[in-house]
Amino acid sequence: MPTSPRHNLPAEPNRFVGRERDLDDLHDLFGETRVVTLCGVGGIGKTRLAMKVAIGLVPAYPDGVWLVELARLGRPELVEQEIARVLGVREEAGRPLLDTVAARLRDQSCLLLLDNCEHLVDRCAEITAALVATCPSLRVLATSREPLRIASELIWRVPPLDLPDLLPGKTVPGSPGEAPRSPGEAPAEAPGEAPGGAPGGAAPSDGAPDLADAGAGSEAVQLFMDRAAAAGTRLGPESLGDVVRLCRALDGLPLALELAAARTSLLSPGQIADRIDDRFSLLTTGGRTAPARQRTLLAAVEWSYDLLSAKEQILLRRLSVFAGDFDLDLAEQTCAERPIAPGEIVDLLGGLVDKSLVLCDEGRRRYWLLETIKRYAIERLDQAGEREVLRERHLNVLCELQERHFATEMVQPATPWPVRLKALIASRDLVADQRVALDWAAESGNVVLGLRLCTTSTGLLPMGGSLTEIVGWVERLLSLDRDGVPATQVAHAKAYLAYGLEARDELGRSLEAAGQSLAGMAPEEVFPRCVMHSLMVVVLLRMGRADDALHHAEEGLALATGSGDTWNQTAGLLGLSAVALTRGRLREAQRHGEEALARAREHGHRWLMARTAGQLGAVAEARGDLVTAKAQYELAVPWLREVGSDTELARCLARIGRVAAMLHEFGTARERLAAALALGRATGQRQGVARCLVGLSVLAEYEGDLDGAVLAAAAASGLRESIGQHAATVRIEELLGRARTKLGDGRTTSLWSRGRAMSPDDAARHVLEGERLVQRTPVAAEPVRHSLLTAREQEIAGLLTRGLSNRAIAGELVISPATVARHIANIMEKLGYTSRAQIAVWAAEHPKGSS
Repeated sequence: MPTSPRHNLPAEPNRFVGRERDLDDLHDLFGETRVVTLCGVGGIGKTRLAMKVAIGLVPAYPDGVWLVELARLGRPELVEQEIARVLGVREEAGRPLLDTVAARLRDQSCLLLLDNCEHLVDRCAEITAALVATCPSLRVLATSREPLRIASELIWRVPPLDLPDLLPGKTVPGSPGEAPRSPGEAPAEAPGEAPGGAPGGAAPSDGAPDLADAGAGSEAVQLFMDRAAAAGTRLGPESLGDVVRLCRALDGLPLALELAAARTSLLSPGQIADRIDDRFSLLTTGGRTAPARQRTLLAAVEWSYDLLSAKEQILLRRLSVFAGDFDLDLAEQTCAERPIAPGEIVDLLGGLVDKSLVLCDEGRRRYWLLETIKRYAIERLDQAGEREVLRERHLNVLCELQERHFATEMVQPATPWPVRLKALIASRDLVADQRVALDWAAESGNVVLGLRLCTTSTGLLPMGGSLTEIVGWVERLLSLDRDGVPATQVAHAKAYLAYGLEARDELGRSLEAAGQSLAGMAPEEVFPRCVMHSLMVVVLLRMGRADDALHHAEEGLALATGSGDTWNQTAGLLGLSAVALTRGRLREAQRHGEEALARAREHGHRWLMARTAGQLGAVAEARGDLVTAKAQYELAVPWLREVGSDTELARCLARIGRVAAMLHEFGTARERLAAALALGRATGQRQGVARCLVGLSVLAEYEGDLDGAVLAAAAASGLRESIGQHAATVRIEELLGRARTKLGDGRTTSLWSRGRAMSPDDAARHVLEGERLVQRTPVAAEPVRHSLLTAREQEIAGLLTRGLSNRAIAGELVISPATVARHIANIMEKLGYTSRAQIAVWAAEHPKGSS
């Protein structure tokens, strides 16, 4: 298998110039320093320097170097979400996301690069301090306009590029002295203008050669010359005097130099220097409270902005509305408003790229603004009085785009899968902009559009990888003034709320929200009504209410069939199969599952197809057909990979590994369990890791390694207890019984204690890498010796073999259906099962009173 990349750093867009001493010193610092923050004004080159340092450190960090770009985030609570997204960590229900991230990083040697922290500096500081305190091998490199101000931080003030030295008596107006290059110290304030300068801002005519000789090797001059050549301008020795003057006038700031170099196709270095000098005077007079270097940068940016055509200026400031990178389609729909026509956007955008005010990838598919340019453009948007208009337009466009993508991905019939997949990817690419638009909807009180945007995307749902985000957005919007908001729209929003609540295991609230949603929807709103019926099936089955679940499965299927909706036909049939499986009616469950897979294939969505294959695998496993179960689970793997559903993929791989072990296919079992374990660790899902450890315990025992089986089971038990799950199960007690018989009580107890103290990784490694003391001989597991079930639980398990519902069992035992549901939930937990059918099969094989 190919090695996974150990970093996510982008390729360098052009040649890195200068800062050799900085690179060497920063590289050496990370041997002893936990947190280094590169500080400096916008445009000083913090990000570029950090990227160069980071790529040089990749070999030093076996668990990777990971870039977390924060500039596009607008709220502090999104910082840990972005870190988790970059690391591939998924949120766990009932656990702070930062704890999950810390658990993922705790034993790893890696470097986090947090870029552009300044607007979220307090939260960045809190998160960095927390991660450094709990993750001993973690290092953090941050860029910010101000320090994080935490105990373990070393502040490195990023200076301007080296400026050319002047010979005695040769000066340039407005040129400051060079800042010191010492880490951890603020650069000295620039001295004022040196005396004796030539009038009019021009260098003395007889000094140009001296200036050129002195400055040809400076970093600032090298950068300007390199970027001018990239813009198509080759400057000869006769231009060096003006280049030196320009570099000093721009204070050696990389962004300002690059903006100036981009204009050399139209203006000579001398003409550029003359224009910048005039602009400095204006900005110095109007902004004395700003730091000198900030005034210099603003001058360079404003000068560049003023050289744009009127329409280029309008487009640039309108582009600031986007969260981060964007494509041409989004720019056209959002920014094409009088006086700019949609057809003009492509040329205007190209012009902004050519002038270095907008960046793009090699294929010009994605565009973005440097943060300094973006902040300037936002101010210009405010000054033009367009902020509210543009943000409202952005919100409207996001609604329209996400509605279109949602319909294509989910609803539209007879749509080829590549078209659906393209819509899914496009929708996910818009999630950052969706958050910005939702923020504006809440800020402006536009509940109608906010709720509309909430209900037109899968990117904020558990299916898209987020357990809680949709809940937060819907609750925030519903808390605002709802006058004028249609009742049907509120009903739609509550449908999404119910979906998120179920994923968070808040079943009561989910059921309530789903019921309110169904009650508020119009009869003709078939698709969302069907989705709610399917969700209620899931919730009700989890609550042990199979009869009620059956009603919703049947009603949803009838509605979907009547409208020709293959997505919800599949979901309805899956519901019927799940109900039948719960009741132990395996043939019925199989029939509905096969029909569901046929409808899913007709629809084409791989996520839906994977869900049906998983259901058929569970049915096969319940009837003891392990070969078919494994084949069905394997069928789902490429589909889940294609849609990027890592959490469900990990669960599926763990199932395959466990079943393969029981089939004595040990190579396959080891490979699948290792892959599932890697995904569980990468996404921070402790329940997934525990599931893998149970599978590894099965594998070890079937391979004849009873020591490894006990160690893995003990580690799984400890991990489950740490996340609030019951650790004692029949499988574990049976395993310990066999271990005591073969190994003795003392060794079994010792192994169990050792496993409980082991990290999950160490326990997994023992099985996966064959760290065993004796040669293994494959054996079959011995029969059950005793059960952890109480007498009442054994009684209920026996009644399940007759296919009785909760209500029927309650009638026989003269207890409430809710009590029956609780007993069944306890039985599933103790036996490690997920369905009533599995309990029924177990009860039939182990009648009450058997040893």
